[in-house]
Amino acid sequence: MRVARRPKRLTTLLLAGATFCLASCTSDGGDTGATAATSDASDLQQRAREIHDRVLVLDAHADIEIPGQPSRYAGADGLSKVAPEKMKAGGMDAVVMAVAVGPGPRTPEGYAAARETADQELAAVQQLVGDASNEAVLALTADAVEAAHAEGQRALLLGFQNALILGKDVDGIDSLYADGVRVFALTHMGHNDFADSSRPLFVGETGSYEPEAEHGGLSDLGRAAIRKLNELGVVVDVSQLSKPATLEVLELSRAPVIASHSNVKALCDVRRNLSDEELDLIAENGGVVHVAAFRGYLFDSNDEKLDSDIRAARREVGLPEDYDYPFELYWELDDPEVQQSYIGAISNLLGPGSVDAMLDHVDYIVQRVGVDHVGIGNDFNHGSGIEGFDDASESFNVTLALLERGYSEEDIAKIWGGNFLRVMRAAEAAATAN
Repeated sequence: MRVARRPKRLTTLLLAGATFCLASCTSDGGDTGATAATSDASDLQQRAREIHDRVLVLDAHADIEIPGQPSRYAGADGLSKVAPEKMKAGGMDAVVMAVAVGPGPRTPEGYAAARETADQELAAVQQLVGDASNEAVLALTADAVEAAHAEGQRALLLGFQNALILGKDVDGIDSLYADGVRVFALTHMGHNDFADSSRPLFVGETGSYEPEAEHGGLSDLGRAAIRKLNELGVVVDVSQLSKPATLEVLELSRAPVIASHSNVKALCDVRRNLSDEELDLIAENGGVVHVAAFRGYLFDSNDEKLDSDIRAARREVGLPEDYDYPFELYWELDDPEVQQSYIGAISNLLGPGSVDAMLDHVDYIVQRVGVDHVGIGNDFNHGSGIEGFDDASESFNVTLALLERGYSEEDIAKIWGGNFLRVMRAAEAAATAN
């Protein structure tokens, strides 16, 4: 295994120093050093492009845009950030598209509404696959993902997020499996009947958050769900689970798990990022943590000036000053103009984010548990996107930055898709071994 030798910033400084030395040592005072540096940069770009074209580039989590419905998070062109044409332009070969819903009432009506949204999202992916011009296939196995890549097609995998869709029915998993879902996460924001979330829900009627824990991890339904997922041979996703629930999943699952879009808590102390203990245990399980290009989970939570400014912005619009995630509770602002103003203010405070900041989280995981346990999962179409990696069309920038940081082609292949496929194959094998 080869890990990053130095951060990109240091690489840049060393290249600059080498350029100065070469220039100052030429007898005619010419631009030999500058020419050499330009040539080196061009060679690095070319090598990165060749690697990017060879490896399987997979994003482990994106939300599904429903045609005809307004979206807050689509790209400036109004299209999904993982639209097939953007995937093709950026050399992104595969994406896990999550059948997902946000929080809602845990009533028969609430469960029915969640399932209706899920059905619309499933239909949207089927529509994408049904359009031959998209050159996309619905992949049901790891082998099918690789076959699509070999044939120059985009592989769409179906994920799932939030067991609110299931209500209280574990057997609903069988129906979703039949529809092609192969990656399952039990929670989003707010607890449900299956598991506790890392993000307790703010209840507007009471003006307070729901309890920190409802089940103390998984409920009996949640434990039954993990057993069923293992039996079906699908990938268990722990993103958004509470820490006790994540640890319980790791004890129960007989196959490796993933976190499809989770960053490092030691670098950005927000509730849904993963602690060192979780990173260690996911790696011991053989699993993979996929880092997201989500600036709200990449900011420096120890920056006192930034913290003070975020608190002031929250006070100004009447939101609670304490926060876990800087944008938290924007949805509670009734006035659309105030809501947009607040989102804009927080966006300005956080800045555009950067590929460097994202890869600092990749480096941390590699240095702690190894390159076999990290991947990329962006949460595109749900607020994610940073400067240089705002949608699938800019995927190459990540490969280039990884190469600049000292990662080998083998490492890059693992990070972009190899690690995910290894876990998917292990899940498939666990089912056949049952």
